[in-house]
Amino acid sequence: MLTFGFMTLNLRNENSYFSGIAQAASNYGIRCFRFVPSNIVPTSEIIVGEEYNLNESRWIEAEFPLPDILYDRCFYGDDTHSQSCLSIVRWLKTRNDVTFIGYGLPNKMELYNVLNHSKLHPYLLHSALVAHADQVIHSLSHINPAIIKPINGSQGKGIYFIKKEKEQYIVETDKKGKHVSRVFESKELFSVWLQSLLKKKTFLIQPYKHLTNKEGHPFDLRILLQKNQHGKWIVRGKGIREGSVGSIVSNISAGGKIHTFEEWSKENSPSSFLLKEVQYILSLLPTILEGTFRPLFEIGVDIGIAKDGSLWILDVNSKPGRKVVISTTPEVKAVLELAPILYAKHLMEQKRSLMNHEKTISN
Repeated sequence: MLTFGFMTLNLRNENSYFSGIAQAASNYGIRCFRFVPSNIVPTSEIIVGEEYNLNESRWIEAEFPLPDILYDRCFYGDDTHSQSCLSIVRWLKTRNDVTFIGYGLPNKMELYNVLNHSKLHPYLLHSALVAHADQVIHSLSHINPAIIKPINGSQGKGIYFIKKEKEQYIVETDKKGKHVSRVFESKELFSVWLQSLLKKKTFLIQPYKHLTNKEGHPFDLRILLQKNQHGKWIVRGKGIREGSVGSIVSNISAGGKIHTFEEWSKENSPSSFLLKEVQYILSLLPTILEGTFRPLFEIGVDIGIAKDGSLWILDVNSKPGRKVVISTTPEVKAVLELAPILYAKHLMEQKRSLMNHEKTISN
């Protein structure tokens, strides 16, 4: 019997999603487990976690060996537990006897460097690692305003808008749904604050683009791509994320709203050229990524649309959320819950076929 395992940093995370997948998996005779990577016993590789009980429609405590297929839904922070789990998952991904449905993407800077040497480079905001506060101060002489963001950030967290006005430095960010602003009266004061921030995380700097709608709300287009049961990339859905006036990002976790792409299209009448450009980006992106990095299962793509019609790839995420797609097309929820199972079956069929081929050759 095929076994499927969810990896998470907290067993309560994404409970509804994992349960939906487990229920769908039961129709294919697949047992589902969930566990925290740090709960793998090193000596025996037995895992202390939970198994989905179909009869009771709930997760129950269990001990089990490594499942045949693993689905990494760990969102790592800078804390000790996250870093410990990250090391374990990296180790698992080096093993030939373990199959992941997707191997994830590197940090934003590594991703930028790959995409910047591809046909998609015209759609990228120039990015550079920030090593010191003086670098940001110098950059503001030719990209003012700018934003800095953590290279390992997600959900719009830790993004700072920075602008120089005469001798002042204005810093804005969104924290817990609130917009926070601070003014530094001198370069020296700003430098001390920024250097302290840079010691905590690694950041990159980009020019700030005013990607706002007619009402002044920041917005972007979120698209969810996944592989189907044949391993082919398809668009599962798309929607518009809209932030509040004055906010830096449009992320839902930062208090943004969701609109259907159809609603936005009716109001803004995007040109056929713009729609073709979006399709062009989506047609190239998975091939470029998998040409450099290990295989993926799903990708969340955020595309900014400027008032002049230019498009900008703002983020590419290998562990995307589903809220935008499900909110705009609720009927796709069941499809998204079944998708990992169908792709897992495809991977195992490929693996069996390869093994049979190798046996035939050896005989």
